[in-house]
This record gives sequence, structure tokens and C-alpha cells, in this order.
Amino acid sequence: MDLSSLPDFALPLLAAVLAGGLVGFEREWRGRAAGFRTHILVCLASALLMEAAVSQGAWRFDILPGAQIVSDPARMAHGVLTGIGFLCAGVIFRAGFSIHGLTTAASLWITAAIGLLLGAGLFALAAAGTVLTVMVLLILRLVSRRLPQKAVVDAEIVWRRDAAGAEAAVEAVVTDLDRRWRNDRFELIDGGESVRRTLRLKAGDGAALKALAARLRTVEGVTGYRLDPRDD
Repeated sequence: MDLSSLPDFALPLLAAVLAGGLVGFEREWRGRAAGFRTHILVCLASALLMEAAVSQGAWRFDILPGAQIVSDPARMAHGVLTGIGFLCAGVIFRAGFSIHGLTTAASLWITAAIGLLLGAGLFALAAAGTVLTVMVLLILRLVSRRLPQKAVVDAEIVWRRDAAGAEAAVEAVVTDLDRRWRNDRFELIDGGESVRRTLRLKAGDGAALKALAARLRTVEGVTGYRLDPRDD
């Protein structure tokens, strides 16, 4: 392998940059932690490593007399997809009882797979995977917005322990929004002076959350709240 071989590797690498950019566009647009550059680098790195694996016969090492080189590019693919798991874990985080970043982690994982396909020369399969991934991230999201649905909301509400009737009033407000809400956790905080309760409920839209927040502010004894809609 020498400089004369570079033109043969240029197309898979350029295709990896394009595919990674297309997948990363939606994440960048959504303001996620892994955007354009991260997806491009993941796809490019995967393509580079796979190209190196399929060109193992051109590696610089001494071959024993009579020995034959049997390459197994699938082992490189396994290694890349295993290693990308550590990067994916870095974009998944927990806020209260909500898990965020799963879609971004999945997009990184499939971007690595697309890069491996490009490095192996499977351009048609890689192109199909890129198009389908972009459709899932962009088009299906637009479709889901038009469907009637309710977002899961993690609500954290704090009230003074000595506030008579605060707990019942909070439950009444939450029940008006979602009759099937459920408890997650009870806590005593501020040295036992306040109660913090975490609930899980469903809300139709932003207006419903605003109405819930406005009603919680009117409850005597409530000192704080946090309404955390799940959005991946």
C-alpha cells in the first residue's frame, strides 16, 4: 500500500463524511450533544478502520515463508461496534427519573455501522441505511408530531411539611391533568422541614404543562417544582 492507492480509498472516505453529516444534521439541528462533527468523525473512523481491515494483506509486517494471510474484516467490525458503545454511553444521561440521549446514542451506533459498510465497499447498502436513518430522524418525527399523543412528564414538587392540606391540594391539581399519575419517590429535605415528591404523569401539550405550573403556584405551601417532559 502506497500513495498510489489513495484514489481507491477516497470514495469510501468522502462517502463516510457525507453520510455522517446527513445523520448528524438532525442531531445538530436539535441541539444534541453529538452533532455534525461527532457523527462525521464516527462514520469516518469506522470507514478508515474497515478499509484497513480489508487491506490487511498490504500491512507492513514480515510474512513467514510458506505462510498465508487470512483476513477477517468482521473482527474489525465487531471491535468498532463494541468500542462505539462507550461513546454512546457518554451521551446518555439521567435527569431525575428521565433518561435522555437514547436516540442520539442510537444514531451514533448506526452511523458507525454505515461507516463500516462504506469501508467494506458496500455502497448501496450504506446508502440505503443512510436514507432510512435520516427518514427515521426527520420525517418520522414530523409525522409523530401530527399524531395525537401525550408526553410523559417527570414532576418534582416541594412543599413545606407544616403546610396543612398542601399534599391533598397537589394531588388534586395533578389528578385534574392525569387521573392515572403515579408516585415515584417521597423525600424529606431541608432538615425535615420540606417534603419533595416525584410523580410521573402524562400531559397533552405545552399549554397543559403551563396550566399545571400556574395551578401549582397557587397551592399554599408549595415552595418549588420542576416539570421535566421527556424528549429524546
